[in-house]
Amino acid sequence: MLGAMQSPGSSLHGVVPDCADTYLQQLQEIKAAKTDASDSPLFLLKTKENHAFYVNVETGEWTWEEPLEYGGAGGSRQLTREEIQRGVLEVTATYDRERLFRSNEPLVVLIQAVVRGYQARKRFAERRRLINIQLPAVVRIQAQWRGYAQRRAYSDRLAYLQAHPAEALKIQSAVRMWLAKRDYNRQLTYYRDHTREAIRVQTWWRSALARQDYWAFTHQENPPLNVVRKFVHLLENSERDYTEELELQRLKEQVVTVIRSNQKLDQDLNMMDIKIGLLVKNRLTLQDVVAHGRKLKNHNEIKKQVLAGTGKGIKSLSKESRELLEAYQHLFYHLQTNPNYLAKLIFEMPQSRTTKFMESVILTLYNYAGNQREECLLNKLFKTALEQEIRGRVSTPSDIVTGSPMVIQMVVAFNRRDRGLSSLRDPLNPLVTTIINDKNLSLNTNPIEVYKQWVNQLETKTGQASGMPYDVTVEMALEHEEVRSAVEVAIRNLKNNAKAFMNAILLSTDKIPYGMRYIAKVLKESLHEKFPDAPEKEILKIIGNLLYYRFINSAIVAPDQFDIIDLDRGGTSFLNNDQRRNLASVAKILQFAASNKGFGGDSAHLSCLNPFIKECHEKFKKFFREACDVDEPEQHFNLDQWSELTMITKPSIYISLQEIHDTHQLLLQHQDVIAPDHDDLLHELLADLGEPDLDLLIGQPGQESSETLTKGQLASTEVSLNLNNKFEVPEDDEADTKVLYFRVKHMIADVIRSQPGENLARVLDTVATETQEEEHMLLIKRKEETEGKQVKSRHKITRQQSMLQESRFPIDRKKEKIATNLAMLEEAGIVSSANGYQSVINDIAQDIRNQRRYRQRRKQEMIRIRNTLLSLDSKSKYYEEQIEYYNEYVKTCLNNLRTREARKGNRRSFFGGGSSKENLPPKPITTKYTAPRLHEKGVLLEIDGEPANKFKNVQFGISSTEEPGVFLVTAKFLGVDIQEKVEVVFQDLLQLQYEGVAVMNMFNRRAKVNVNLLIFLLNHKFYGKSIEGGGNK
Repeated sequence: MLGAMQSPGSSLHGVVPDCADTYLQQLQEIKAAKTDASDSPLFLLKTKENHAFYVNVETGEWTWEEPLEYGGAGGSRQLTREEIQRGVLEVTATYDRERLFRSNEPLVVLIQAVVRGYQARKRFAERRRLINIQLPAVVRIQAQWRGYAQRRAYSDRLAYLQAHPAEALKIQSAVRMWLAKRDYNRQLTYYRDHTREAIRVQTWWRSALARQDYWAFTHQENPPLNVVRKFVHLLENSERDYTEELELQRLKEQVVTVIRSNQKLDQDLNMMDIKIGLLVKNRLTLQDVVAHGRKLKNHNEIKKQVLAGTGKGIKSLSKESRELLEAYQHLFYHLQTNPNYLAKLIFEMPQSRTTKFMESVILTLYNYAGNQREECLLNKLFKTALEQEIRGRVSTPSDIVTGSPMVIQMVVAFNRRDRGLSSLRDPLNPLVTTIINDKNLSLNTNPIEVYKQWVNQLETKTGQASGMPYDVTVEMALEHEEVRSAVEVAIRNLKNNAKAFMNAILLSTDKIPYGMRYIAKVLKESLHEKFPDAPEKEILKIIGNLLYYRFINSAIVAPDQFDIIDLDRGGTSFLNNDQRRNLASVAKILQFAASNKGFGGDSAHLSCLNPFIKECHEKFKKFFREACDVDEPEQHFNLDQWSELTMITKPSIYISLQEIHDTHQLLLQHQDVIAPDHDDLLHELLADLGEPDLDLLIGQPGQESSETLTKGQLASTEVSLNLNNKFEVPEDDEADTKVLYFRVKHMIADVIRSQPGENLARVLDTVATETQEEEHMLLIKRKEETEGKQVKSRHKITRQQSMLQESRFPIDRKKEKIATNLAMLEEAGIVSSANGYQSVINDIAQDIRNQRRYRQRRKQEMIRIRNTLLSLDSKSKYYEEQIEYYNEYVKTCLNNLRTREARKGNRRSFFGGGSSKENLPPKPITTKYTAPRLHEKGVLLEIDGEPANKFKNVQFGISSTEEPGVFLVTAKFLGVDIQEKVEVVFQDLLQLQYEGVAVMNMFNRRAKVNVNLLIFLLNHKFYGKSIEGGGNK
């Protein structure tokens, strides 16, 4: 039956197999309910059009007419489809409802619980309403009963205690004692079991208080006095401070000495290169090279020589020398702290001498920026000079790029030293090394060169001529698929490498030296000030020219020259032409990106790189903006107007006597320009010194020194100058508010260490206790013992005597002194009593913070200087190896010369004489010329005050001297000798020729001579193979 019901022909729906038995039972009940119907197998059906027809279910026959055997109105007992469907739906609905109840049984239970709860709450509410109605009566009955029971119990207890008072007291005492002991033992046991936890809690609490005090000390605008006094002990300079400071001074002195020594060696080695080159070209005698070689050989001995103590040099123990020394110390302090003088002096000198001037004076004066103070002052000098140059010499912003600004050159040259180059080594070294080590890498994007390389490789491989033209144009070269393919690969590699370099540079903003970033900031602000209408992108291009092209670009193009990569053991570069071309190609792309240039014209095949260059330029612009975002030197180095007074040692410089003399001479020569105001303090300092006298600075050397050292070598002796200000008010003059304020701060620091208080005014008004006085005197005693040890062991302590006396005052007298000085400072408008002199406490807190930063920087600086010394020592060893190589070369030349002389036997000497013994001096040669003859040869250009037709009245004589390469030029006018004689050094002439100087002056600028023709004349007459004797020409 179930199958029939589920068959599609039955058209029944809602049939569930699990209800088969129930369906059968339901259908039987429906059939049984049809009591009026017959058992005929016929039953009536209707079509969709409501037409009736009759079907026999047994035979399957049907008819439109009503059969006779049809049951009539009662119908058949057979069930119709509708009756079956209705029965199925009833059973299925019952089944679904049962399943629904089973699946929602928790919900049904919940509904039942809610209903039962409602009924229970209803009954409870009715009961409570009844109780509330009767509550007053209930409470009254309960109260009466409880009161009665309590009164009766109290009466009984009171009567019992009154009958036994002694026993009650004894029991109470025993119980109380037991309870106290129990609580104490519990607490003691707990602490013993939790000792570590207790210590940890105490430590945390103390550290929390310390952190709170430190936060208030470092972040609050007005830190409380009770917080500052907890840190005031940090102001004291300990034994370690003195030791580190003096060690730092020693290291700085050593660094400056080695730097100057290396610079001298480098200059001498370069000169030796030139002399050897001239020797090879027969333009210089072997004697000159030998003499310079001896100078190199004796360099280390010369720099260790000192002035004899018995002379009258600047360092001798005499009153005159001491006054001279102090005058120079005052002068150099004034120059160091007032940048306007040197800034103006720079532009008064010829540009050819500016670099040497910087090397010999400026860097020496600022100790090569050896510490924060000197680096700060040096950057202020560069700022002042750059602002003056932009105001006076720059007409358009592009002049900075197209011209050669003097200050920019000086800044870049200074920052390219060891510290600046080491900052570039970290980001650039891995990338440069990668390019160098990649032997197959080629970034050559020149189609012509690629074409030639391809043809060469093809002919080398086949051994036959390729038949292709060698000289082609770019278009012809690019017609070959091999060339185009190679160029495309090179462009792709070039782009990838340039992108890597650019990313490394963009991430190295903090590694660029502060001096470069600060000057970039000054340059940007100065250009904006002078050219307010200039667009920012043009200004940023100029900043890019400074930071990238002038500073970074050279390190990429020539990494071996700027210590970006390590050199081989021989000290020579191992970069080949391909490696240098690869680096230059990368640098060119970055340069175009920094200046926003693109490819076109002859380089049109590289125009595909223009979008990449544009993208890089936008990143570079952001990089240049960030690079210019730096603090002023005072904030960067944590220096203020009081910093110099807190220094343990005086500022000092290490300078040669020759540099002192040259600087003095330059200042005298240009004093009206650099100090136009006649009341300027510089005029007074120069007046104290008088005229520069190198002999006075050198003094009279001892006999031993005079035999081994020349005057020039003695002049190169370096001395240490401890700089100080001549124009400070004397120490006992209370009108000097700067020094007075400094003293007050030190006295306040001593007082608040021993005596606490709410504020400084309260401390000054409160009388110190005996304990505080004893603590204060003990503090003074410890301080005197520490400083006494320093005085015995060191000699550069700057503690002033008046401050020592004030520090020994008792605490109450010291407070009286503080109150008096504060009143004077308040009159000067520096402090105010309205806020309890909080500004003084703030400055003391700032001093403490600066002292901590200074100690940290001092340690870092000592590490950096030691590393610098290692690098300098390595460079010194390299120079020594070069000197040894040159000495071996000269020795070989001398041996060859002796061999030739031995073969020739009798040989004319260098000065034209016959053979002579080794110890006999050569005979000088004199050659005489008339002025017209020299004018005809082009040697003599003009004589001041004499027309050409009167040159015949003048005669010149050129004589060799005992010293090789040195000539003496004399002159006669109308047969009368002119007293002035000119000493001409052939090496100096060659140096002038090397530097491109064509004309030189003689006889106090009265005669002008052509340098090149004078060299030719000396070569011909004195260095020729056949040297004729003197005679008139």
